Amino acid sequence: MTQPNNKTDLQEKTDVGTFIAQATTTDKWQVLSYSSPILPMHAALLRTGKIFFFCGSGNDPARLNTPYDSVVWDVIKGTFSRQAPPLDDNNQPIDLFCAGHSFRSEGLLMVAGGTLRYDPFCGSPSALMFDPITEQWVKKPSMNNGRWYPTVLTLGSGRIFTLSGPDKDGKLNRQPEIYSVTFPNGWNAFPATSSIPEYANLFLLSNGNIFYSGAQMAGNNGVAPMILTVPGTFTQTMTEKVVPGLQNPDFGNQATSVLLPPAQDQKVMIIGGGNNTTATNRVNIVDLKATNPTYVAAKSLNYARMHLSAVLLPDRTVFVCNGSKMSEDTKQSMLPAEIYNPATNTWTVVAKQNVPRVYHSVALLLPDGRVATAGGNPARTVNELRLEIYSPAYMSRSRPIIQSAPQTLSYGLQFTIQTPQAGNIKWVSLIRPMAPTHSCDTEQRLVDLPINYRNPTSLKVTVTNNRNIAPPGWYMLFISDNNGTPSVATWTRLF
Repeated sequence: MTQPNNKTDLQEKTDVGTFIAQATTTDKWQVLSYSSPILPMHAALLRTGKIFFFCGSGNDPARLNTPYDSVVWDVIKGTFSRQAPPLDDNNQPIDLFCAGHSFRSEGLLMVAGGTLRYDPFCGSPSALMFDPITEQWVKKPSMNNGRWYPTVLTLGSGRIFTLSGPDKDGKLNRQPEIYSVTFPNGWNAFPATSSIPEYANLFLLSNGNIFYSGAQMAGNNGVAPMILTVPGTFTQTMTEKVVPGLQNPDFGNQATSVLLPPAQDQKVMIIGGGNNTTATNRVNIVDLKATNPTYVAAKSLNYARMHLSAVLLPDRTVFVCNGSKMSEDTKQSMLPAEIYNPATNTWTVVAKQNVPRVYHSVALLLPDGRVATAGGNPARTVNELRLEIYSPAYMSRSRPIIQSAPQTLSYGLQFTIQTPQAGNIKWVSLIRPMAPTHSCDTEQRLVDLPINYRNPTSLKVTVTNNRNIAPPGWYMLFISDNNGTPSVATWTRLF
């Protein structure tokens, strides 16, 4: 029985350099021969491997009181199935335009908020869940007040946290709420916080606190990045600790953020954004394990962009696409994608997209390691429905294979993965499926599973015992070889 491979830093950087060189010549984009039947401004990768799209009235006031549909896209078959529209108690359509969403532990997607009125916008208190198996909407108790452009986040306990967004009267909802299926059941509101911006990019930290990165929608309300404590009682106010150092803090509009891989490192990166008109190429990183976390500058994007998307790839790099250097102007879209390597703090320009995507666009990691991109809504009733898929360079290489792995995992568990490439595997990772909208995704994270030992045909790895590092739910399990080439994922549930 052999121990895990231990490479020097120089060897690892050489491997990464090889990957980057290949990426510029062997990666590719493909515009699909069919389009989405609806504007895919809200998206989620379901545990079935299919992608769920919905848009409500879709930024069209004329559709406010008309039935809305949603679709499930079978990426492999190239087909769509439609769902009956969710209705309120008066059998009127519930407009989920500009809601927030995250996954519960059993794989249902919680969708909270939406639109009651246009111009000025007022938020809906509605809450629903989408079942990936029945592919149907399930109504849940409404929130205590409305939310439009809210952020929804799954906690380590499995409860659902939501914050911000204009309420039913159009005023910023400063009261956080938490949804629970145990006593007290339903949504429970807590004392008000600072004026946390709309679609604030929030991250669950290893100690159970929440980090607001500074990326948001529209404007930051003068609120700096901060660490928030989750209230333990209904009378307890969330404490706030400012995280300093963010460059150009007023350029957070339609920036994006990621929890850099692996999640155990607790480093958050904010990428791009704008100030309502002009985009920035700013990239900053904060180490949230530090005693006094402070943003520091990282290597800038090659192209300034707002309305962008960022996807964690299973080779532990960050893929960035979509966006424009000037608000919602597709003529100034940034078509070349970029890949960030945390090990070398470098960005590499890769293949160009064919379809420009700005406001209301999304990108999601697929279980086979590709990235699906969709959407774009540069002006009302101007909807980009074409679909495009990016294949990273590793898709053209010989890839490791997972022959078997458990379908369920528990915290702290040591388990076995069968693979004929066991002697050449560098990483084992759990990646939580994405659920993005408006450049905001609270779901995606890559969790390292340390390799304890191996033989020629199997690996033994251990799951973290920290539910805040890996919130309960469904994950894609990837193995990656010493060249960073990942397998196709298998699905597993952690609880």
